[in-house]
Amino acid sequence: MKAVELKGFGGPEVLQLGTRPDPIPGEGELLIRVGASGINRPDVLQRLGYYAPPPGVSDLPGLEVAGTVIAGDLQAMAQAGFAVGDRVCALVAGGGYAELCVAPVAQCLPIPAGWSDVEAASLPETFFTVWSNVFDRGRLQKGETLLIQGGTSGIGVTAIQLAKAFGAKVFVTAGSDEKCAAALSVGADQAINYKTTDFVQAVKDLTQGHGVDVILDMVAGPYVAREIDCLAEDGRLVIIAVQGGVEAGFNAGALLRKRLTVTGSTLRPRSVAFKADIAQSLKTKVWPLLSQGQIKPQVHSTFPAAQANASHALMESGQHVGKIVLTW
Repeated sequence: MKAVELKGFGGPEVLQLGTRPDPIPGEGELLIRVGASGINRPDVLQRLGYYAPPPGVSDLPGLEVAGTVIAGDLQAMAQAGFAVGDRVCALVAGGGYAELCVAPVAQCLPIPAGWSDVEAASLPETFFTVWSNVFDRGRLQKGETLLIQGGTSGIGVTAIQLAKAFGAKVFVTAGSDEKCAAALSVGADQAINYKTTDFVQAVKDLTQGHGVDVILDMVAGPYVAREIDCLAEDGRLVIIAVQGGVEAGFNAGALLRKRLTVTGSTLRPRSVAFKADIAQSLKTKVWPLLSQGQIKPQVHSTFPAAQANASHALMESGQHVGKIVLTW
């Protein structure tokens, strides 16, 4: 099979199209002929040498794919309602940048009716991540307010749509007026240009001093102290990336007085059973919304697999709104 390999660690140029032996599905797994592979920031970190795949996982980058089932554990597939020939999208721990990809059956979901492989490949990583962190860990409820740091990223546009679909109010930060407008077009209630406006003061103004109930943070570092300041009582801060650095000093007294929860997670190393629970929640609570068109794919750009380096360059530029996808 053709696959995008890492020829060392470094810039996008280390991504090169090569060949690998076809993978063989094991117990509880199926084999997908990949039509499209999603690009995610963890892929960039892996390329830079900062985010190694878990033990036993393919060294090929790629955490989400969409395509057609061509083989697998037939009993596990039947129990999950899948058969050879079905179109599925899947969350994987690695190996997604390839023409063929093995995935745990429990981490696969049917491609919504009418969706292309490209659209479906934009789903798994961000939807699993947002559901696990905003709804499971962050416990976002109908009528509450969510602040998303980086509202036009793949995670951001997913979080906007899911939070709105479940009755929350959504504020986002973005780095330009154009990106703020894009976030509003996806459904955000308010968008704050963090380069020209203090988001803490903006949140206080927008909430009449109450603060927001949940914050989804991909920055960390110095943002944490500021986020503590703009959380409401009993608020929850969920950290899923540390683009601003791992050191974060904050006012612990405010955390105590406001009864705040600060939590975080990484998804890639979690067990198949953990991810299977998320998949079931998505299938029952979110997939109907996709089929009904209440939540729509947000694909910014596609690249042929041979141009994976260009897709990473775009990811690092931060100029995209929504997802970037490779095609095979």
